[in-house]
Amino acid sequence: SCKVFFAKDPLKIVRAQGQYMFDEKGEKYLDCINNVAHVGHSHPYVLKAATKQMELLNTNSRFLHDNLVQYAQRLTATLPEKLSVCYFVNSGSEANDLALRLARQYHGHQDVITLE
Repeated sequence: SCKVFFAKDPLKIVRAQGQYMFDEKGEKYLDCINNVAHVGHSHPYVLKAATKQMELLNTNSRFLHDNLVQYAQRLTATLPEKLSVCYFVNSGSEANDLALRLARQYHGHQDVITLE
C-alpha cells in the first residue's frame, strides 16, 4: 500500500533551505510534504539549538534528562489544567498511534474515521 510519490520520474533531493528543496540539478521545489511547515529547512535558530544540544548529548527520550521535564513543564504551563500530561514521541506515526490508543482506551470504541 506504500507507493513512491514520483515513480515515473523520481526526485533526487540533495539539499533544502526554508520551504524549498533542491534536486541534484539545482531545480527548486516547494516542500508541501515534509514536516517543515513550522520553521522550514535549515532554520538558523533550529540549527544553533540542535548543534548546542548535540554537543552536550545526542540520544532519544527513552533516557531521563532534565530538559524533557523542563520542556514538559513549560509546555503544560501554557495549557488548561486538564491538559497536564505530555507524551514525547519520535514521529507523526507514533503520535497518531498513541492518539488512537488513548482515544480507544478512553471511549471504549474501536471505530476510526480518516480523511484521504
